[in-house]
Amino acid sequence: MAQVDEKPAIHSSSRGMVDTEKATTVHGSPEESQLDFLDDPDEGLSEEERAKIVRWFLGLAEAGLFPGVGYFLSCWYKRSEFGVRMAIFFSAAALAGSFGGLLAAAIALMDGIGGKAGWSWIFILEGLLTIVIGVLSVWMVYDFPDQAKFLSEADRKRVLRRLAADKQASAGYEKFEMTYFWSSLKDWKTYLNAIIYMGYTAIQAQLLSVPPYAAAAIVTVAIGFIADRTGQRGICNIAVSLLGIAGFSLLLGANSAGARYAGVFLGAMGIYPAISNTISWASNNAEGVYKRGVTLGIVIGWGNLNGVVSSNIYRGGDAPQYYPGHGAVLAYLVLFLFGGSLVQYVLLRRENAKRRRGDRDHWIAGLERQEIEKLGDKRPDFIYTL
Repeated sequence: MAQVDEKPAIHSSSRGMVDTEKATTVHGSPEESQLDFLDDPDEGLSEEERAKIVRWFLGLAEAGLFPGVGYFLSCWYKRSEFGVRMAIFFSAAALAGSFGGLLAAAIALMDGIGGKAGWSWIFILEGLLTIVIGVLSVWMVYDFPDQAKFLSEADRKRVLRRLAADKQASAGYEKFEMTYFWSSLKDWKTYLNAIIYMGYTAIQAQLLSVPPYAAAAIVTVAIGFIADRTGQRGICNIAVSLLGIAGFSLLLGANSAGARYAGVFLGAMGIYPAISNTISWASNNAEGVYKRGVTLGIVIGWGNLNGVVSSNIYRGGDAPQYYPGHGAVLAYLVLFLFGGSLVQYVLLRRENAKRRRGDRDHWIAGLERQEIEKLGDKRPDFIYTL
């Protein structure tokens, strides 16, 4: 399905902005469904064409989850608390992907029940669970702390004070303006983070094995904790990227099965922590709830376009060594993950030094307080997370 893998990526970019607005629910009956043409044999669609259309709509529904969860967490927690929570979410998703096959295999044993195939029951049961949780989230999940009905008035004020001390825009009301959208598009950090993210989205599909997944989940949470405590997300990214480079070097050059399997472990432990850490890094340095939402959508959406690459670089004819595939992945790791992280770390460190020296104070000369707050991470007193 390489031809349609880009759809979730495209949807992610737009969803990042949509997630920051109030949702509008559109109701319709099954009879009014505009997807009826998929079941109409007279439409002349082949099975492959129907599968691509369905996959497109699956991507539409799925695309907003990862940037949406990242955005949601960033509105509730301080910058120094966000990383480990994003790491827990992502590692849980990784483990779910690892053990999801076991669940699917168990559900597939229902083949024939109700006249439906086993694969149909997988979609039905897992889909129903998702729908139930989604409905419950309407009463359980609130976009911002000041809207949370499950908190007392005193607790809401305490949460908002913590966010305000961290210079978080979610501590107060921020009205959407197109300025925030364009601010994200004009910010060099948005594109550099997208480049970094490209360094490992092409790799995930090659690490689908339970033990490496489990090891990667543990390291992911550990890196999230360390990055939060030290405030050095760039250094953490650089360190784990070296693990990934070592792992894929083994996959490319080693002959023994043991060494190559060790390479899979190192690759997984180098790649997965960097995913949640990069999202945390991008979120930490994009201030303003709307700008942050757009930024996360662009970073994740653009990076996910590499799903098109990853589905084509590992070809059956290259088995069992897969030299072209491993070589391409190694190049991605060196150029984008390691190189991009190093460049961004140096640039942010240089910018922080200028702000501490007062070289950016002229940006707020003559501005009122509200105008200064609208600057977001362009405020001279906003220090970037390294």
